[in-house]
Amino acid sequence: MPKRYARRHAGILAALTALFAGVTFLNPPAASAALPTPVSAATARSYLSQLTVAAEDRTGYSRDLFPHWITISGTCNTRETVLKRDGSNVVTDSSCAATSGSWYSPYDGATWTAASDLDIDHVVPLAEAWDSGASKWTTAQRQAFANDLTRPQLIAVTDNVNQSKGDQDPATWVPPRSAYVCTYVRAWVQVKYYYDLSVDSAEKSALQNYLSAC
Repeated sequence: MPKRYARRHAGILAALTALFAGVTFLNPPAASAALPTPVSAATARSYLSQLTVAAEDRTGYSRDLFPHWITISGTCNTRETVLKRDGSNVVTDSSCAATSGSWYSPYDGATWTAASDLDIDHVVPLAEAWDSGASKWTTAQRQAFANDLTRPQLIAVTDNVNQSKGDQDPATWVPPRSAYVCTYVRAWVQVKYYYDLSVDSAEKSALQNYLSAC
């Protein structure tokens, strides 16, 4: 580069440095939830076609049959691990409880700065899993399902939105934020396929309709 251009570039750089001196560039206030990326819509449609269609049976269900929020690492249990994964600038205390941070709930588009405002949703609810095959599992298998950080099964979301979902399947409930519905149903099908869980007829029809629009 000729010397005169090098001097000119150096001058521009110096001017920009002076202009932005003292300016702090902040991260966006909302974190993006880090749900493991679900399979593609095409793969989800293929998986769905292979799932057994069967009526659901909740006989004998209890949430206690799915040991959850087990210790994952050190003092951190599953809930705390997901909060750290899904949040931005999360600070934890010695017991791994989140004391500050920012969490974006993709179900409704809300951002929270208190961990108490968030639930960890099981994308496929524990009761739904029981209804569709988990009643035949061992306790160890149900524990693995309830604490699965590898599949797109656990996500931090606004607590009252999660409570409005309850144990409903996509025939009666999907996230109110329409932009996330495709991700949600892809995750739902992937989890059901991985764990060889059945679907009922209304659930399958709803999933087909949503996936056709993905």
